[in-house]
Amino acid sequence: MLGRHDRTPRLKSLARQLRQQSTDAERRLWALLRDKRLDGFRFRRQHPIAGYIVDFVCLKANLVVGLDGGQHAEPAAVVYDAQRTRCLEEHGLCVLRIADDVMLKYPDAVVATIHRELTEPEPSP
Repeated sequence: MLGRHDRTPRLKSLARQLRQQSTDAERRLWALLRDKRLDGFRFRRQHPIAGYIVDFVCLKANLVVGLDGGQHAEPAAVVYDAQRTRCLEEHGLCVLRIADDVMLKYPDAVVATIHRELTEPEPSP
């Protein structure tokens, strides 16, 4: 089982490339999350974890935020995303998926949702 920081050279290089080629939605969300702007929570962007590169992660809160463009609706992408989510959850991470168009239209609502995930305690079983 890989650690929470996947330092394989291939993934590190790909993550760096993805940071340089951010989508509009990613740039907009990063402007709201960077530098601990969201209630002091530190986020990383395009961060390698468990063989995958996640869009945003707050390691302290075990929260991954993924922004999904239209390509994520393709059948093969749905299967891949489900597998990826299961793997990340097995590593103790909660995965929050948000559509790009929702991020661009309702950034305040997206940030409020992320904040709620960061601060509300998990319900007991």
